[in-house]
Amino acid sequence: MGPLRWLLLLLQLQLLQAPEAGPAAPIRAFVVPHSHMDVGWVYTVEESMRAYAANVYTSVVKELTLGKQRRFIAVEQEFFRLWWDGIASEQQKHQVRQLLDEGRLEFVLGGQVMHDEAVTHIDDQILQLTEGHGFLYETFGVRPRFSWHVDPFGASATTPTLFALAGFNAHLISRIDYNLKNAMQEAQGLQFLWQGSPSLAAQQIFTHVMDQYSYCTPSHIPFSNRSGFYWNGVAVFPNPPPKGVYPNMSEPVTPANIRLYAEALVTNVKLRAAWFQTPHVLWPWGCDKQFFNASVQFANMDPLLAHINSRAAELGVSVQYATLGDYFRALHALNVTWSVRDHRDFLPYSSEPLQAWTGFYTSRSALKGLARHAGALLYAGESLFTRYMWPAPLGTLDPAWALQQLQQLRWAVSEVQHHDAITGTESPKVRDMYEEHLAAGMLGVRKVMAAIILDRLRPAEQARQAAPAVDSGPAGRSAVVYNPLAWTVTTIFTLTVGFPRVSVTDESGLPVPAQIQNSTAIPSMYDLHILTTIPGLSFRHYSIKPTSGVQKGSREPAATVTRTLHFGRKLRRHASHRGKHLLHIVNDCYTVLLNQDTNLMQSIQDRQSNRTVRVTQEFLEYHVNDDLTQGQLLSDNYMFTPKEAAVPAWKAVGMEVVVGKLQTEIRQYFYRNMAAQDYTYAIFTRLAHVPRGGDGELLCHRIEQEYRAGPLELNREAIVRTSTDLDSQRVIYSDNNGYQMQRRPYQAYAENSIARNYYPMVQSAFIQDSRSRLVLLSERAHGISSQRTGQVEVMLHRRLWNNFYWDLNYNLTLNDTSVVRPVIWLLLGSWPVTTALRQRSALALQHRPIVLFGELAATARKSPGPQQQEAVTLPPNLHLQILSIPGWNYSSEHTEHMQNLKKGHRGKAQADLRRVLLRLHHLYETGEDPVLSRPVTVNLKALLHGLGSVVAVKERSLTGTWDVSKLHRWSWRTKTGHHGGSHTSPLRPSGNPIVTIHPKEIRTFFIHFQQQ
Repeated sequence: MGPLRWLLLLLQLQLLQAPEAGPAAPIRAFVVPHSHMDVGWVYTVEESMRAYAANVYTSVVKELTLGKQRRFIAVEQEFFRLWWDGIASEQQKHQVRQLLDEGRLEFVLGGQVMHDEAVTHIDDQILQLTEGHGFLYETFGVRPRFSWHVDPFGASATTPTLFALAGFNAHLISRIDYNLKNAMQEAQGLQFLWQGSPSLAAQQIFTHVMDQYSYCTPSHIPFSNRSGFYWNGVAVFPNPPPKGVYPNMSEPVTPANIRLYAEALVTNVKLRAAWFQTPHVLWPWGCDKQFFNASVQFANMDPLLAHINSRAAELGVSVQYATLGDYFRALHALNVTWSVRDHRDFLPYSSEPLQAWTGFYTSRSALKGLARHAGALLYAGESLFTRYMWPAPLGTLDPAWALQQLQQLRWAVSEVQHHDAITGTESPKVRDMYEEHLAAGMLGVRKVMAAIILDRLRPAEQARQAAPAVDSGPAGRSAVVYNPLAWTVTTIFTLTVGFPRVSVTDESGLPVPAQIQNSTAIPSMYDLHILTTIPGLSFRHYSIKPTSGVQKGSREPAATVTRTLHFGRKLRRHASHRGKHLLHIVNDCYTVLLNQDTNLMQSIQDRQSNRTVRVTQEFLEYHVNDDLTQGQLLSDNYMFTPKEAAVPAWKAVGMEVVVGKLQTEIRQYFYRNMAAQDYTYAIFTRLAHVPRGGDGELLCHRIEQEYRAGPLELNREAIVRTSTDLDSQRVIYSDNNGYQMQRRPYQAYAENSIARNYYPMVQSAFIQDSRSRLVLLSERAHGISSQRTGQVEVMLHRRLWNNFYWDLNYNLTLNDTSVVRPVIWLLLGSWPVTTALRQRSALALQHRPIVLFGELAATARKSPGPQQQEAVTLPPNLHLQILSIPGWNYSSEHTEHMQNLKKGHRGKAQADLRRVLLRLHHLYETGEDPVLSRPVTVNLKALLHGLGSVVAVKERSLTGTWDVSKLHRWSWRTKTGHHGGSHTSPLRPSGNPIVTIHPKEIRTFFIHFQQQ
């Protein structure tokens, strides 16, 4: 997001006020030139490349070669890769390599984008970081060692752990709560060692929080009515101005004003120095869309820095151009003692008392859902392609084409992790760009998966035929269901068909439990629910044929038909805790009680503990201000600023109960008034009728809820509130990026308490008392809060408009008229039961089986089904985070790779299809569960036996660019007497296929198989 909101705040600050006290030693200012280049936000990537982004790299490379003292840091890789591949000349590429070798150009962070930290999933964060790092290492042999996370709206405790595992020596953040930042400035506490995970003490990382000026150069100077230090002005869209004159270009440095410029810069440096422990000051020079004309930038800053250094003794300040690495190396050399921060995060983020940045946790819910679904499809496609290639690619699939499709979706999923993308804080045209890129990538990967399956279902000459996704014709159909998880999964998958009676058989011709009912999405169609059990990284093949009913002696009985109970609409009223007319919906794990007097849920009984918890649900809306002249701040894409408490969004509710042998579905429709024809909200609740034990445990223990919300009225923020009699004390637990949980006690603030008690739920959240826990699992990010004891509310949707000129100018008013259909699974039970189930259930929701549904050809109907490989099965506390063929063509031996680069082997070499990337993730914290929290030992040769004979195992850093035995991170002295951040992991024998994974560890390996 841009600096405009920050500048409004900064103009109110006294930039040039003298500091009360400063460091005793002479101050050394490190001037770090940079350009913050949002991959999206207001303008599309193509528009940004044309208007300014390409010029940043072209002009910076030129200017760095002209001045040996000059420096620049490059951060996100998407724009750089587009420039490198499509614009840079061979001479410019040679100059880039030379600048990197000399340390004058430095890649920091190095991800494809600067990802958001609040609403992104850890798997997608790792993906985008791996994408950027793989390119940098393959192309230059460069491995970033420092982060530059200056713009995400709050900081997650997952991030320091990931960056430590990637080999970073230091981490830099900026946007944290204004109150906390002020307190940390006063206490000189903006720098510390951060242990992001309570289970991984070795993964501490030195962390620098930017002061109140953040990543932008202070723009106000007292001697000019123009902004200061922005000599190239402001970028112009859609094309650069023909004469090179940009708006708001700073007053040039001249002999007449150089002393004034110097005093302004030095005064600001001294002010900032008072907020830090050491006399070393990081002074970012740049902001959004800067350095598109690096010539005029450096031409003005060069003499200014020289002038300050000529008066260094008098001014008490010396200045130098620096990379981020230059600053952190100088800081590290001081050997200062630092405090250690525990695993608490910096969420939520507020920039002012009435500016709580908690609205973006839900903004553009449809995009959030699409992004997560795309990531899940990519995850499945990666492992299926890897299984196809090993032990030998038997079929007609072109591996190069398949890898190209996977790479396209890798790029799109990485791109949408940007902090103005999945956050929903972009303009509509940029949202359209993200969705188009995701849709194109998903289509390509589905084609790859279909081609692989068809290679096993049909003769070779038919293998490349594409199958239609939906067809309601009378012919038989074929469905292949792939389980991308490394466990056996029992679940129900759903197909939409055009016939009301159907038989389902598996690959052996045996009947399969199935149920058919009217579709909730398409009235003229039918939902066919099929029960399946699929081993890890394997698929099942089902034949679906229309029938006229059950035939005697047939092995293909029709799927069971449901019966529907209808309940008339009921007006909203205060529901009695003890309803007189209750309907019981029962499976082996739960009894759900519905109050027929209100058409609402009344309670859920956990049958294992025999405890009944009162549970009611309803939809409410927060009303927000749309007129800035009324004196209230506004809700927008970023911020949530309700006028008052949420109010019920319905006056009547209707209910249907669809009773079936396989599952029962409760349909509740919420109307704005009794006479309304269309409902605005709905809940579809599903209970599966399967045994509690064995493979069906996860399926039995979940209550699936699909919500429908929208279209909303203008300036409404919609929530579903679940109220219980759990004595939760207004404490809610929500996750950081699907990796770890944070305890969130309710905080009473003088202003804006509702919004400031909202937190992101990326994958899971729960409330609890001493006996039971209610868990919520989500397949997309939402804002979540507990405003009262026993309550949990989930924000589902937002539709906003206001007259704030900034929002209007950039089309960021979030007038979202869509209908959203998020899914949440509920788990209720004792602490031990829910602890054991939560992580695996969350992954079962995230990575539901991928269904390929095409016409059933006559040859396929008679075939014995697809050729199967040996299943890949992990213990229940380990997650196969990735199994893929990245395609990188660099040598795993760093010295050899660097020699190859020096020899000029830099072209578009053929992708390496032999190297397999494997990443394993221990799901549990230390001490979380008496059994599942134990370390797990795995024999990788045995685990991957179905892919072939493993001949080499090489452990790597998180993004694959380091041999972990050669990765050494800096030690930092801490107040506890230890040196934090020195090791990525305990010393382990290199190449051993038998590995032990400890709680919360994420371990990465290159696997090499015997070639056949």
